[in-house]
Amino acid sequence: MSFNSVVTMEKPLQHISLSDWNERVGRLRNVATARLADTFAIRNSSRVLRDETRIEDIWANYESNVALTDRILELTSWREIISKTYERIENEIHTLEQEKILTERDLDALSGPIMVISEMLTMRDSRVGSELTYDEPDNEIKKELYVLENNQRLLADRCQKAWEKLTRLEDVRVKISMEVQNKIEAVDLERKQRELDRNSTKISFMTDSMRYPTECCTYEGWLEHTKNMKLLAENEMADTVALRESLFVCREKARSILQAQQERTEYVIRKRIFETQRARNELKFQMDKMNDELKNASIDIQALEDSLCDKTNSLKLAETRLENRAQRRNMELCLDHVHDVLCFEVKKQREIHRCLKEKIEESRKNYNLIGEHALKIATDLEKKEHALMTDKRALEIRQAFKESEAGPKVFNPSIATDRNIILTNTQDLIPKS
Repeated sequence: MSFNSVVTMEKPLQHISLSDWNERVGRLRNVATARLADTFAIRNSSRVLRDETRIEDIWANYESNVALTDRILELTSWREIISKTYERIENEIHTLEQEKILTERDLDALSGPIMVISEMLTMRDSRVGSELTYDEPDNEIKKELYVLENNQRLLADRCQKAWEKLTRLEDVRVKISMEVQNKIEAVDLERKQRELDRNSTKISFMTDSMRYPTECCTYEGWLEHTKNMKLLAENEMADTVALRESLFVCREKARSILQAQQERTEYVIRKRIFETQRARNELKFQMDKMNDELKNASIDIQALEDSLCDKTNSLKLAETRLENRAQRRNMELCLDHVHDVLCFEVKKQREIHRCLKEKIEESRKNYNLIGEHALKIATDLEKKEHALMTDKRALEIRQAFKESEAGPKVFNPSIATDRNIILTNTQDLIPKS
């Protein structure tokens, strides 16, 4: 039987004792136990932290969503308010523009009547002689011209004010339009942010996302700005209604005053035509009487001349008898009763001749005076005929007033004149045309 032995070799290192080994194992166990306890605590705290962070994340996101929703509602509310204000401004601008157009149309329409008035004044200035008077139609036509010019100034002033108001309203409209557009863009942006979530593909890290953007303002500043914009629009629209009413009242007042003055002018022109016709008829009547009187005066003058010629031979007879009796001789040439009678006859015949010549001279002077006055009446009659023509032509010129107006009533001067003739019962005073 053989025995084998093993050669043992030890590492050239220091060996520890069993007690040290046990101590080491115990220390490792204690450390492991501590690490396990720490791990358990960390795991529990991690779980708690995860739950807390998840809850805080959910609540933070919820609060952000609620804030975005509230902001969207607020922006939508203000956008609707500003949009309604914008619509009101649009309506006010449109209505004011219509009133301004109507006022400008009436203003442009006044240029025609002014030209008509100028033509009427020129026509009536063509009267000659004693007919060129400052009569009532002249005064009324000039008053009508003054009314037209005053209406022009008044309507032009109202149009200028309406233009200035429209300019301011346009500026406010542009500002309100930009405000509405900004509100729409802001609502759209807020809605897009509200639709984002943690699973969206459009999210990423941002550099310095908590910075204050340039030109930013506070919420109070934004709210005050929005209220000021609405207040600005309300203030501009506050007097727009009054301005539109003033335009309407101005047009109607101008039209009413002008219509009243036109009726007054037409009345005095027709009255002047009637007075001129009456004066013309009176002059024609006097002219006819003067012509008849001239004929009678001519006949009387001729009769006087015939009578004078007839009495000439009687005077010659008496003078011849006296001259022939002066040829008697001596004592026969006496101043007897026959001489006295013949002398009386000569004186009587000479007195008769003198009276006849004076009467013929007086009749001729009266005939010349009647002729001269008849010529004056004829001249004045021609002037009145011309004046009557000018006044009738003036009434015809005034037809341009009625032809330019679109209305159911159209004034006819001939009808109005005929009505006046019938009412005054002057048909017999007007000669037939």
